[in-house]
Amino acid sequence: MYETIEYETRDRIAWIRLNRPDKMNAFTMVMNKEVQEAVERGEANEDVRCIVITGNGRAFCAGQDLNGVDEGLDHGDVLRSAYNPMVKQVVNCEKPVVAAVNGVAAGAGMSLALACDFRLAHENASFIEAFVHVGLVPDSGSMYFLPRLIGHAKALELAMLGDKVSASNAKELGMVNDVYEHDAWEEKVSKFAARLSNLPPKAVSLIKEGMAKSWDSSLEEVLEFEAEAQRKAGRTNDHHEGVKAFIEKRRPVFQGS
Repeated sequence: MYETIEYETRDRIAWIRLNRPDKMNAFTMVMNKEVQEAVERGEANEDVRCIVITGNGRAFCAGQDLNGVDEGLDHGDVLRSAYNPMVKQVVNCEKPVVAAVNGVAAGAGMSLALACDFRLAHENASFIEAFVHVGLVPDSGSMYFLPRLIGHAKALELAMLGDKVSASNAKELGMVNDVYEHDAWEEKVSKFAARLSNLPPKAVSLIKEGMAKSWDSSLEEVLEFEAEAQRKAGRTNDHHEGVKAFIEKRRPVFQGS
């Protein structure tokens, strides 16, 4: 179905693989659209509880493919029509989205990883705000997500200097959740995704929504959101299953209802 990505579902997980390995999975407008559509597809599938985005080959995503870029191109129009809708689809997805960063994540590739809910890094992965090296500014949400993850001063440093950040340094900064060794990479990414896929979907969705709203809300607004969210979560069968499993001293089996 796709020209630049691969999509498959198994064990309640949707796997999206950027698939231009000869170009280090650099973005084209087709890829932007296909990633957006694939995330939307995973969200719409009731059997899917978690979405993982990764790359084929040695890179996660090297950013925009600069080959053949017209000097007269309006970069703002490209962002509004291709990149921004993709980023918003990832952020607004009700299901958790994991970036499994298997190699370099540069430019908009780094932005895509930052937009995800979780970032898992291969030990050889790296992150580069490469925009400044071609006379551009970070985009695709990078100036929104990066300072929220690692703080204003460090985000400004990475954006202006464009230095490469190793996987281990990214973890120290709080940019990634964990770093996995090469030999354990696929197994540990799968286990992390499986853990997410076994959580109660409604509660997960509400947690994601609430955390996002908290940045621009007052305490009173957050307290009210929590109360309403708890009302909704409390009416699910998964809540009743969780309480029952606690009393019976067993692991809950959440059905997503």
